[in-house]
Amino acid sequence: MLVLTRKTGQSIVIDGGIEITVLEVRGEQVRLGIAAPREIRVNRKELLAQLEAAAVEESPVHVQE
Repeated sequence: MLVLTRKTGQSIVIDGGIEITVLEVRGEQVRLGIAAPREIRVNRKELLAQLEAAAVEESPVHVQE
């Protein structure tokens, strides 16, 4: 894991096409702005985990006979 220190208004760029900017730091919360091409999906990790769990629950169970 790469660990960086950034101040409000500073950014990092990933793979030349995704820019993450620190918008605000307030207590323990950090607001980030993310600029990415439309074809790249950006999700919060906890939301992605919920979506994956729901997909597993909805998938049919295969029973071997």
